[in-house]
Formats: sequence, C-alpha cells, structure tokens
Amino acid sequence: MKLLGLSGSLESESKVQEAVRKALEHADQVSADVEVDLIRLEDYQLQFCDGRDPEMYEGDSRIVIDKIKEADALIIGSPIYRGAITGALKNLFDLLPEDALEAKVTGFIAIGEKSGHSYVIDHQLKPLAGYFKVHIVPSNVYVDDRHYSERELTDESIKKSLKRLGESIVELHEKIHGIGLVG
Repeated sequence: MKLLGLSGSLESESKVQEAVRKALEHADQVSADVEVDLIRLEDYQLQFCDGRDPEMYEGDSRIVIDKIKEADALIIGSPIYRGAITGALKNLFDLLPEDALEAKVTGFIAIGEKSGHSYVIDHQLKPLAGYFKVHIVPSNVYVDDRHYSERELTDESIKKSLKRLGESIVELHEKIHGIGLVG
C-alpha cells in the first residue's frame, strides 16, 4: 500500500508538515506492506491551473499529479488561513484529473489558530473529497494553537488522534481492498 502524505503549507517545517509526518509514521507501524512518502508543496513549483487537460501539465506539476495518482491512500494536511485551506492546496486539487483520487482512502488534518476553524474539514475538505469520490476515514484531526507549546505539539489527545488517523487509513484501505469492494 502506497500512502502519500500531502502538506498544503508553503512554510518550511510547518506544524502541518509535522502533523502529517506523525500520522504517516503511525500508519507505517501498522503493517510492513505500507510504503509512505510525503509531498511538501513548498518543495515544488506547481503551475497555476488554467483549465487544460491535466495530462498536459509538465515539470513539478506532472511529478506531483503522478505521485498522487500512484498512491493508494492519502493523508492531506492544510493550515487554515481566513477560514479556508491554502490557495496552493486548492490549486493542486484543481490540477488533478477527476479520477485521480477515486476510491482512495483519505484522511485530513487541519491546523488553525482558533478552535472555530475546525469546520473547514467538514465544509471544504470533505466536499472536495466527495467530488473526487474518495473514502474518507472518520478520524480526521483538527489542531489549534492551544495544542502547542513553543511550536511543539504537547496535547496528548491530539497525539492520540494523529495515531488513530494513521491507523485508520491503513485499516480502511485493507478492509475495502481485502474484501474486493474496489478493483
């Protein structure tokens, strides 16, 4: 199983990147069959979506699109700015072919300053996932500033939630593909 983490932050060593990495580490411990990779959008120069056929994008855009298409499951994280995911992450969703995520198990991590921004998972990320026809795990994670001390995640319940997210991704993927629900 190829599990791809995706950090929608353009900040190096962001809280989102660290949270996605932690969830990936937990998923990697569930099964020897799990192969994890992390895409940090800050490392790629993605083209802006201009409506062309996704197969026509080149360079870093092509690399990222192909990695996502090749993945079996994803953990997608984004900081929340102005009550929404980053523009860089939204642009990436716009670059993807409509079937790029179909039937992939996916989980979300969102990080904001305030607890009130937790709605972004339900009101922005889940509808995008629905459009792409993904299987969403129920253990998505929202983290805010009160869970940190000096940029270090200190909240034990959030640490457990990230662990559960990583485990849930693998478990749901195995259930779906183990009983032949998806080809």
